Amino acid sequence: MDPRTFPTKGNLMLAKNSLALARQGYELMDKKRNILIRELMDLIDQARSIQEEIDSTFTYAYQCLQKANIENGISLVSQIAYTVPIEDSIVIQTRSIMGTEIPHVKYTPQTPVPTYAFSTTRESVDRAVEAFRRVKDLTVKLSMVENAAYRLASNIKKTQKRANALQNITIPMYTTLVHDITNALEEKEREEFTRLKVIKRRKQKAG
Repeated sequence: MDPRTFPTKGNLMLAKNSLALARQGYELMDKKRNILIRELMDLIDQARSIQEEIDSTFTYAYQCLQKANIENGISLVSQIAYTVPIEDSIVIQTRSIMGTEIPHVKYTPQTPVPTYAFSTTRESVDRAVEAFRRVKDLTVKLSMVENAAYRLASNIKKTQKRANALQNITIPMYTTLVHDITNALEEKEREEFTRLKVIKRRKQKAG
């Protein structure tokens, strides 16, 4: 038998303290879960909006590319593509939301600098380059939002499990323990009171 369940005043105090801590823990977990869910809903809305913009931008970009290929030739457009500089301005940092590390991408869109001669290309190449630059910007933004949403969803799941364990296991367990120890102590007090009354009555008769 667990010594902590023995009906003593000390154990009753410990059980009450544990119950109070469990209830406080549940309130904190519940508050954390609600905050994380609000953040997640906001991120989902952002992701949906960015995704819609990406879809339309991708469609437009490939239309521009197709036109550029037709007007300038696939070979020339491929050569121009190889001259586009590698993106190196992306820096990934983190921020914390209720203990959840969320990626924050610092990205400075580069000022477009043509890497090809205007005299040997048509305007369709300029449009294609600008359209795919926009696709890149949106993709960076979407990757940050989706990654943050994934981490928040994972943490919400963990927080939910902890809150459920406190609500359905820990709190009922200590509530029952406090009730049982209280009843046992009250029963002891009644027995002791009855015993003292009997002793007192016997002393009065003897006197």
